[in-house]
Parts: sequence; structure tokens; C-alpha cells
Amino acid sequence: MTDSSAVTGVVLAGGKASRMGGKDKGLLELNGKPLWQHVVQRLRPQVEHVVISANRNLDIYRASGLTVVPDSLNDFPGPLAGILSVMQKIDSEWFLFCPCDTPYVPENLLARLQVQRQQAPAVWVHDGERDHPAIALINRRILPALQDYLARGERRVMVFMRESGGHPVDFSDAKIAFANVNTPDDLAHWQENS
Repeated sequence: MTDSSAVTGVVLAGGKASRMGGKDKGLLELNGKPLWQHVVQRLRPQVEHVVISANRNLDIYRASGLTVVPDSLNDFPGPLAGILSVMQKIDSEWFLFCPCDTPYVPENLLARLQVQRQQAPAVWVHDGERDHPAIALINRRILPALQDYLARGERRVMVFMRESGGHPVDFSDAKIAFANVNTPDDLAHWQENS
């Protein structure tokens, strides 16, 4: 099991948000607070410190006082680019990644991933129906393999996580906690039901 003091929490807010009409998803408000802040609030008690992976509106994210890491690769090549960039810039043994559009991640996310990790360098959430490979606990030792994978033009998160020797962790009892805010309708639904 990893010591939580050796874990950096990372809010992934670097995407294009094409299903949100290109708006910066992390800055969309849910109950009067930007989505990314909901995620930080959930991660902060679980990890030593939190950083943000973002590519737009950097000054807004930096105003929080948190470290902001933009992608080192161009053209928004997906979550793996954010994961790579953070691992290149932040000195930490373990990283707990969470997209900015999952405001209800469990307060015991890290503990459950740690308990089920065994010796794997990466574990991610499975909600009973689908994998959430960007909600993951990842060891920095995968960095060289990730650099090679992206250099080959690959982008599929799930494929890389499996290739790296990772496995899913069952969170089917907490399925609602991993609901994504992907569209304006999703956001409206959560405004009404939270």
C-alpha cells in the first residue's frame, strides 16, 4: 500500500470539451462553484497536494494558488498528454488523476485504489458497467512507456493502462460518484439534483 503523503492529486482539465461547445469544462459552474473546484475539494483530504493539468485559462487556474501544468505536447492529444506532462514536471512517486468533470468522486477514492492495487503500477475505476481509465492511481515508473506510446501516435487511455500492467478496481457500489458532466444537459441535470 502507498503512503498518501507520497501521492499527488491531479485534476485533468486540459481537454477541448467539444461536447460542451468548446467551453472550458473545468470552469463551468455547478451549484455556484466551478467543476474543477469540486474535484479539488474531494481530492485534497486524500493526498499530500493537488495540481491542475490545463491548457486554457491558465491565469484563472493559477489564481487558486495551485500548480498548473500545461501539456508538453501540442494539439490536445487527450488525457494521456496531461498525465505525461504532470509526471514530467512534478516530483512525486504516485499520482491520483481525476477529470474535472467528475465532481462527486468518493472521499475514499485513494484508499480503495491503494487497497486493490496489489503490485500494479496503475489502477483505475470500474463503476460496474464501464471503465474510467482517467480516474486512476499511477506510479511514475510508467513514464518511459507512456512517452514511447504517445510518440507512436497512440492516444487510447484504456489500451495504455492495460499495456502498462494495470487493472480496474470495482467501485460498482459507488457508481453515481463517477457520473461525468459531459454535456450542457448533464450539467443542468446535476444543478437540479444535487
